[in-house]
Amino acid sequence: MKRLFYRPKTYTLKTCQELIETYINEFKGSLFQLEEGSLGLGKLILYNGNGRKSIIIEEVFLNHWSSAHKIRMYNELPKKYKTLVNKQ
Repeated sequence: MKRLFYRPKTYTLKTCQELIETYINEFKGSLFQLEEGSLGLGKLILYNGNGRKSIIIEEVFLNHWSSAHKIRMYNELPKKYKTLVNKQ
């Protein structure tokens, strides 16, 4: 049977907040906010976590009154995100 659409795994606001706290406090990483969120966190970059993977957290629209978050991890931060972080 053919899949009609692909929906990536989404995470709750609480899960993302715990991930951010762990990355900053335990791994001594940095946080950079690219976009403000409406119901959630918006778009964030977590980087320089003592050899840990870089993480991109992005708010995803679910419906008019709720949202979720996508999390992507990279061994090395992609160039487009590096340039945005370095412009700060």
